[in-house]
Amino acid sequence: MADLKKTALYEMHEAAGGNIVDFSGWALPIQYTSIKEEHHAVRNNAGLFDVSHMGEVTIKGPDATAFVQYLVANNVKSLNDNQILYTMMCYEDGGIVDDLLVYKYTDNHYYLVINASNVEKDFEWMQKNSDAFDVTLVNESNDVSEIAIQGPKAQEILQKITDIDLDEIKFFYFKDEVKVNGKKALVSRTGYTGEDGFEVYTSHENIVEIWEKLFEVGEDLGLMPAGLGARDTLRFEASLPLYGNELSKDITPLEAGLGFFVKLDNDDFIGKEALLKQKENGLERKIVGFELTDRGIPRHDYDVYSGDEKIGFVTTGYKSPTLKKSIGLAMVPIEYADLGTEILIEVRNKMKKAKVVSKKFLKKNYKK
Repeated sequence: MADLKKTALYEMHEAAGGNIVDFSGWALPIQYTSIKEEHHAVRNNAGLFDVSHMGEVTIKGPDATAFVQYLVANNVKSLNDNQILYTMMCYEDGGIVDDLLVYKYTDNHYYLVINASNVEKDFEWMQKNSDAFDVTLVNESNDVSEIAIQGPKAQEILQKITDIDLDEIKFFYFKDEVKVNGKKALVSRTGYTGEDGFEVYTSHENIVEIWEKLFEVGEDLGLMPAGLGARDTLRFEASLPLYGNELSKDITPLEAGLGFFVKLDNDDFIGKEALLKQKENGLERKIVGFELTDRGIPRHDYDVYSGDEKIGFVTTGYKSPTLKKSIGLAMVPIEYADLGTEILIEVRNKMKKAKVVSKKFLKKNYKK
């Protein structure tokens, strides 16, 4: 672990018994007690995640809106000040550079939150495509700590140490200069679990005290620290994509089933032409949900078959802690994408029967 980057909360994770692993070059807890226990804590009460490994880029300048609009596939011009947009950056061929959140301060000021595994690649991509725009880009990833508190009791717990009424922050909005445990922070309301929750961005110096204080005030409400393992099972049940699984340079947003976040009737953006062509020609493949009807647990990268023919691959698979079913997401040819279609998943060298089901495995509980 000596060569891995550590967040400001690393010692907190060790003290809490976190099982530390290498995640994209960061030393982060995969779990503290068990993935299942932490997963249920978030579904029923609240869980606290260290997501300080995420990247943050500030974009300022007279052309900030025009630049971000060109950079991403969704419509940035639809945003109000202090609103957040989920979107993707695409390559010219429609493949995905990364998925990200765009925080709009003003027309001249944006804050982009990107995936830890892609920070350097993403920032280079932004710089490469900014030449025609009057903007300044600053990679702040090494200067920001971020935690996420998620679950039905998240607001009640965070409210105890926050100086504003958290009802003021609507879903996919944020507020800066909020006092959290007396420390200045940016607080947003997005989440990656299918539950209500908040993100707190602040300095490395402030984050440890905030982390400790949240457990002090949240212990009676069932707050638990949660690791990367529960983060993945929670986002998967809510059918939220993960870069490297459902998203990659070889998968387009349309193939990933994220066409809602691609505005092809809007301004020009990188990859638009390729995606327009793909939509006009019709998809040849797409990501579907599936449920095993045989015993077994599907995993990322397992092969998908129809009879003896290999037709695709699993992007994510688990035995769902909430639903207690073995379910997954898989990339398959379009002719196998209809609900009810029978497929086979190769699990440990054995063929297991499965059927295509809706990707809406679980009803999301966001507070809108």
